[in-house]
Amino acid sequence: MQAHDQHESFIKTPQQLIVVILLSFLVPIIAIVLLVQLVLSGTRADPNALAPEAIEQRIQPVARLEFGVPGAAAGERSADQTAAAAKPAAAPDGKAVYDKVCVACHQVSVAGSPRLGDKAAWAPRIQTGIDSMVQSVIKGKGAMPPRAGNPALSDAEIRAAADFMVSQSK
Repeated sequence: MQAHDQHESFIKTPQQLIVVILLSFLVPIIAIVLLVQLVLSGTRADPNALAPEAIEQRIQPVARLEFGVPGAAAGERSADQTAAAAKPAAAPDGKAVYDKVCVACHQVSVAGSPRLGDKAAWAPRIQTGIDSMVQSVIKGKGAMPPRAGNPALSDAEIRAAADFMVSQSK
């Protein structure tokens, strides 16, 4: 019987041996070069990415909630407000200010705000005095933001609204 060699190699000729040796060196080298190019192609950073303007643009809020005059930042006045401030103004109408700004919270007692006309809720506030109440509105108190969320409100308008609310709650 013939003996079969069970350990036969797939390399039969010297040319095949040379090709296998060359490929065993070239394939890993090519793979490493391609991987390096892949890694380095994604790291090209924008040279202006760390500029303060670029950072500010990336972290700006998605939305903004404004009370009062749209586009006016806190402390800023529009041209109309500046012109109105230059003219001697008539005494502000407290009810109009209440209807425009205060009603949203004080009509339904949002976040514990005293309801307009609720004598028991207003009594301790009235005892502190109108000046104290006006300062609370200007600075903000509890859930109420400064100037009741409307930076365009003047101190006189705030006082007029407070006077109106007190008069309705005595």
